[in-house]
Amino acid sequence: MSQTLRIRQLEALMAVSTNGSVTAAAMDLGVSQPAVSRLLSDLEKSLGFQLFDRREGRLVPTQEVRYLQPSVERVLELMKQISDVSQDITQRKAGHIRVACLPGFATSHLPNVVADFLKNRPGVTMTIEPDRPERILEWMIGEQYDFGITDGFNGHPAVESRNINVRTVCVFPKGHDLEHVPEVTPADLAHAKIIHTRRDSDFFARLSKAFLNANVELNSHIEVRQFTAACELAVKGVGVSVVSELDAVQYTAHGLSYRPFKPFLPHTLSLVRPILKQPSLVTLEFIELFQESLEVFKAD
Repeated sequence: MSQTLRIRQLEALMAVSTNGSVTAAAMDLGVSQPAVSRLLSDLEKSLGFQLFDRREGRLVPTQEVRYLQPSVERVLELMKQISDVSQDITQRKAGHIRVACLPGFATSHLPNVVADFLKNRPGVTMTIEPDRPERILEWMIGEQYDFGITDGFNGHPAVESRNINVRTVCVFPKGHDLEHVPEVTPADLAHAKIIHTRRDSDFFARLSKAFLNANVELNSHIEVRQFTAACELAVKGVGVSVVSELDAVQYTAHGLSYRPFKPFLPHTLSLVRPILKQPSLVTLEFIELFQESLEVFKAD
């Protein structure tokens, strides 16, 4: 074989085999008749044997071509698949996204965003892995995940981040006396049992300071790791809590009510990704959509 075979030559071979004439093949391929003849001539030289016999006015594939046809069909089908997939990738309709997130997000806000994103992208698949902030940072540094949703991120040279401040609210079961106040302050919670995040978290430190500045004792009742757990407990009437509004809205249909919390005490989310790992187009589009989903909850 003196020359490298070209896809267009194989397409011409199959078109003539199917139609029995160069004229009909040219129409199918959308090229001129001489162009098809040249493609066949070059292919014949490359293969080193005759491609067609003429019988009763039709071009009939030789025995050698008949032997090759199954392989040629597989090659052309594979090329079509590659073309279709590349088009899907370009149009952000194919690919795989690996997302690491805080455990609460995996069952609250994130599923809605994912469902909306995948609705018109049947070729996109995702991995969602919930874990604590320390592990998410390790995964980003090791380039094991494409995108992460975390909090308490203090920066790392291998990780790109964007911080978003989300409004916080006081949550309690529907019918609670706090429903009658426009906004909740530490003074309103002087005799309430407080459900709060772990004591070593930055958010708890700021919440404690807000109570201290108001000369109100924070009546610690239950310590949890995630806002979603605090919401679940508040619905059951175990106590009240100050959480991200992002989590609170997920429970309003389950008996939870809430009011804005004052003083200003936003919860900071960090959207992170590895700096040295080139993100795919579909990953960038998902990150953009996720950021947009947070706009209605952003603190002023």
